[in-house]
Amino acid sequence: MTTSADRHDIVMIVDDAPANLAFLSDALDSAGYEVLVALSGLTALRQLELVRPDVILLDAVMPGLSGFETCQRLKAQPETRAIPVIFMTALTATEDVVRGFGEGAVDYVTKPVREEEVIARIDAHIARSRNLRRATSAVEALPRPSLTVDGSGNVTWLSERARALLPGPDWCLPPAVSRWLTRCRETDEEMGRSLAFTHNGQDFRVTYCDRVDADESLLLLEGTGAPAAERLAGAFRLTPREADVLRWVMAGKTNRDIGTILAMSPRTVTKHLEHVFTKLGVETRTAAAARALAVLGGARQ
Repeated sequence: MTTSADRHDIVMIVDDAPANLAFLSDALDSAGYEVLVALSGLTALRQLELVRPDVILLDAVMPGLSGFETCQRLKAQPETRAIPVIFMTALTATEDVVRGFGEGAVDYVTKPVREEEVIARIDAHIARSRNLRRATSAVEALPRPSLTVDGSGNVTWLSERARALLPGPDWCLPPAVSRWLTRCRETDEEMGRSLAFTHNGQDFRVTYCDRVDADESLLLLEGTGAPAAERLAGAFRLTPREADVLRWVMAGKTNRDIGTILAMSPRTVTKHLEHVFTKLGVETRTAAAARALAVLGGARQ
């Protein structure tokens, strides 16, 4: 039996039944895990503001905030999105199981929970999560911006360098790139091949590396044209800071968000934005973004 001296993995158990919490807590403690417990989804969410467990065992049916709703909130937050969630449920109907996976769970166990089974599943998902973190750290260390894309062309993960090149909430590659990526995934001969494309009026080149798993591929990204902020500054006679602010306005960021990104106060952002409106001859953020997109060729792909 593994002892607590051998492992430092943290498991959070969320269940409204104290008897279930006691049974699972004792079993996992004996297996060497550090255990956190919560009697409700809201309590679990508050605890997660302070600590990050390696895996969460989550009861699907609870009063108040259900396990499904709790999982949905976990997966909506960048800080907790990557934590593996294993549902515990007496609901074995297909639609309930499908709903659990749809909310972002990686696995489920049925009640009454069997000690050996749940420990084996926890071990497997913690190992997978640890390997994924190592892979992510390795990719983050690459000198070029990198991203992973699913089979539909939706960007599922961006390195910090890639985020700087592709700001905004809607990261989906143009259809031409998705079609090219499909061909790359069909044969290893495409590894190392590159394709040029345009996103929000800025020119890029993407290089295919390899599959990450069955439905995701790793790509390297580089900007090949003049930076968007530089082009905006030249078109509207903006200062570099004003151009930076306008670029993030185009990405849908609030003044507070822009201040955080550019390391300035929201009041300073507001002043820069007032100058931007005057120079562009507009009165709203939407109008400013539309004029900027027209300059950057946002309608082209």
